[in-house]
Amino acid sequence: MPLILSDAQAQLLRDEKGYLTDLFATLSELKSPPAELDALKDAIVRLEELFLIVVVGEFNAGKSALVNALLGAKVLQEGAVPTTTRVTLVKHGDVIRENVSPDDLALVTYPLDLLREINIVDTPGTNAVIRKHEELTRDFIPRSDLVLFVTSADRPFTESERQFMEHIREWGKKIVLVINKRDLLEDEKSFDDVKRFVEGNATQLLGVTPELFFVSAKREYVDGKFTGGMAALDSYVRTWLDESARLRVKFSTPLGVADQILKRAENISQHEREQLAQDAETATHVEREVSSYEKDVRAEMEPRIAEIDNLLYKLEARGMDFFDQNVRLTKIFDLARGDKFRSEFEQQVLAGVPEEIDNRTRAVVDWLVEKDLREWQNILTYLQKRRVPSDALVGELTTSFDMRRQALLTSTTEAAQSVVSTYDAEKESREIGQHVEMAVAQTAIFEAGAVGIGAIVATSVTVAALDVTGILLAGVVAVLGLFVIPYKRKQAKENFKIKIADLRARLGKVLRAQFGSEADRTITRMKEGVAPYVRFVTGEKERIAATETRLAQSRKGLEEMQDRVNKLFA
Repeated sequence: MPLILSDAQAQLLRDEKGYLTDLFATLSELKSPPAELDALKDAIVRLEELFLIVVVGEFNAGKSALVNALLGAKVLQEGAVPTTTRVTLVKHGDVIRENVSPDDLALVTYPLDLLREINIVDTPGTNAVIRKHEELTRDFIPRSDLVLFVTSADRPFTESERQFMEHIREWGKKIVLVINKRDLLEDEKSFDDVKRFVEGNATQLLGVTPELFFVSAKREYVDGKFTGGMAALDSYVRTWLDESARLRVKFSTPLGVADQILKRAENISQHEREQLAQDAETATHVEREVSSYEKDVRAEMEPRIAEIDNLLYKLEARGMDFFDQNVRLTKIFDLARGDKFRSEFEQQVLAGVPEEIDNRTRAVVDWLVEKDLREWQNILTYLQKRRVPSDALVGELTTSFDMRRQALLTSTTEAAQSVVSTYDAEKESREIGQHVEMAVAQTAIFEAGAVGIGAIVATSVTVAALDVTGILLAGVVAVLGLFVIPYKRKQAKENFKIKIADLRARLGKVLRAQFGSEADRTITRMKEGVAPYVRFVTGEKERIAATETRLAQSRKGLEEMQDRVNKLFA
């Protein structure tokens, strides 16, 4: 007999189906586990279906006998040995028939009016030997509206039943405890002991005290009438199945399924957020390390290049002093000998300059290489502390997110390890030195045949010094010497100063550019090494934030639907 809904109930039905459909779409996009999506899809389908009672318990607890007693007809086979060997769905049909589906689900139809209002699922037992049967039993739990948990008075609340009840508890189902074979308890003490044991364990497990009925399913249904515990249980079930209660449960059950699935999605999101907080800290630390390294390199590089610059200042000062001391009338005969003047200039002004410039340049190169390696070592040390050992991950990686983040953290750590373990400081220094010298040699102010920065600079300055020989022709006229020599000395000093200033500016420019380029290269390599991990953290932060927003909206919608159900069926 189909249910006739009021307008308010019909509208609630449409709205609830709409909410559940939207939730299914949301959870599908968030890639919830397929089993949970299937359970939610089934809840949507079952929203307009019949009331479903699932009977569970161990083998030989008397589940089939209890179902027959409740239906008032011998629909299922009973016996002293296990008779229900597969999950059996009992529903209304015009003829008595049993069909077994490919997945081993038995469908029994029976022409009984009560089955127009309810369907009953009989199960092979919580201690089912065939794992597929236990899985089928578990599949029906999320769809159930009422669970009759049957345990036998002679072996009440076994370990397998306790474990199965934990599974049912996760879905928040309405559970009624039925202790069958009441007639086996010979006295009140035995009765009280069993009652206290079952009730205490169930209460501890469920957090609430469930309804509990002692019955003798085979003895308490005679001539179409219930007696004893079966009468109380039948009355309870029928009260539970009155229209208002039935509809309330039918509307509440899919929302209960949605609530459990949504809680799991929220727990996963919270887990990912907590894990990502650690990753964000790691990524921030590594980025901060690289940024600090970059800032330090920029700040420390200028004083080091300035040391080379200072050599040219000192060279200029020595040159000025040389011209003052040697471009004089008393030195006219020395000036007339260009080779002697050149020799003295090189000894007094240029001596040691090439080597010192090369040494200072090499010191900058070595400093940059050492700092690069030390920074990689710092990054590696931090990542190794942050990384979870692979043997500690067993049983902990519960989501694809966990695996992605751990894989990226591992690959980033291994990349840093590879750099540190294969770092050839000598090779790095040689390559950077060659890059710097090549950059200097390629500038138009230096002679192509020079070798080494210092040699290039010395050659250039020596050539500049030769400009002073222009005074020699005038120097042979002694009468003009008093006027020509001072002028030429001044001219030589000015020219030398201009040459040195130009040299210093150009050398400083090319060194700053080249060392800056080398620093950029090392910094870029660091950033590229950690970039995949940093991108993952950034992307996941955005994804998790969006996920939490959507789940919060879904949670709000669920609470609104639950509130409407409570008010409509108050």
